[in-house]
Amino acid sequence: MTPELAAIALAIAASPFPIIPAILLLFTPRPRTTTGGFLLGWVLGIIVATTAFAAVMALVEPRDETPAWVSWTRISLGVLLILVGVWQWATRRAKESAPAWMKAINDATPASALRLGLLLSGANPKVLLLTAAGGLEIDSTGLSGTGVVITIALFAAVAASTVSIPLVLYAVMGERMLGPLGRAKDWLGLHNAAVMAVVITVIGVYLVVKGFR
Repeated sequence: MTPELAAIALAIAASPFPIIPAILLLFTPRPRTTTGGFLLGWVLGIIVATTAFAAVMALVEPRDETPAWVSWTRISLGVLLILVGVWQWATRRAKESAPAWMKAINDATPASALRLGLLLSGANPKVLLLTAAGGLEIDSTGLSGTGVVITIALFAAVAASTVSIPLVLYAVMGERMLGPLGRAKDWLGLHNAAVMAVVITVIGVYLVVKGFR
């Protein structure tokens, strides 16, 4: 996996957004299975989205010439990420009610947690923008077949690494971790928008710079 692709995967991993439900699910009656289901859904969503974007790029990109439009696509995607990051930073203090999925999370089952993971990764605009950037980078490496499959798997593993941390800590230390994880969840809830705004903007600037190069 290239450093550029690793940076995009780490940008997804740095988002506090999926970590909050991963922690909340540990307070349900079946913490391990529900959180495991959410993690599986999150990984599958990232894999499906990244694979789809990489496949589209592979189909439309001509291999016998240097396609200038690919650079412009990268620049456009970077500008869009910067705009989203600026908007998120500007609205970071806005008070919003908890989303419906968070209100119903106490009644989650492994199946509903899996669906939630798929929804939050495969249908979240910010994550989709980053997976689109990841698909573009994967296609630009020139890999094919097994190499693409391995790269997408590594990309998804890095992108989902932070979501797995609460489950791993709980599996190792049990209920002793619920207190610290609860405090971490509260902090992430307060600073979620600010952290994501910075991460998205940095990746956007990187894509714009690379596109012009």
